Amino acid sequence: MKRLTLILACLLATLTLEAQDDADVYQMEMGGALGLDFYLGDANKRPFRHSSAMGGFIVRRMFNPRMALKGNLTMGHLHGNSKGYFVPTDAATPSPTGGVPVSVKFRRNVLDLGAQFEMNFWGFSMGEAYKGNSRITPYAVAGLGLTLAMGGGGGTKAGLNCPIGLGVKYKLKRRVNLGAEWTFRFTTTDALDTSGQWKQLGHPYAIKSTGFKNKDAYSYLMFFVTYEMMPKCKTCHNND
Repeated sequence: MKRLTLILACLLATLTLEAQDDADVYQMEMGGALGLDFYLGDANKRPFRHSSAMGGFIVRRMFNPRMALKGNLTMGHLHGNSKGYFVPTDAATPSPTGGVPVSVKFRRNVLDLGAQFEMNFWGFSMGEAYKGNSRITPYAVAGLGLTLAMGGGGGTKAGLNCPIGLGVKYKLKRRVNLGAEWTFRFTTTDALDTSGQWKQLGHPYAIKSTGFKNKDAYSYLMFFVTYEMMPKCKTCHNND
């Protein structure tokens, strides 16, 4: 009887492993994201100060359990003021004291369209635990995108952004994923904080720069839920 029980247990374990291996593997996932954003620049230098709501859509192409390419289309609101920071009325003043300080504030909407490469610390999968996969994993993310700042009387300003950050994913079900991600998005523009009334935040110290140096930045702390689709063809060649 003990031998029969042992044989049945081994058979059940084998069938379970085979069922996991035969489960569909999906190549794409889509979903939504909500969270907070904040601006970093001449009118704010403290993380999470002047935070506002953000949200949008994400799509992810999985190459394997450890690597993926994510695209995003998100909208947020940025605002700040120069209280506690020295911003001169005239950046080009010859005054030895640096000019007369002025209180400056702004409010702008920001549209972000970009793509990021994700590297999971562990293989992200609900099955194949013997391969070191896990239903939860932290990951690193970096990429490139386009930022459009609108409203606030400052017109529409565009610039490239370079997002860098960390996140964590959790597989709630085989096709449903939850996650959180925190990124800093460094831009090539110093006009995220301009407005129709205040121009002092555009090169406030009369120091112009190139690339990402001395430019505005913003950050996303977002939470997302995605649903997997596009099952991988099991009978196709070169599709391991």
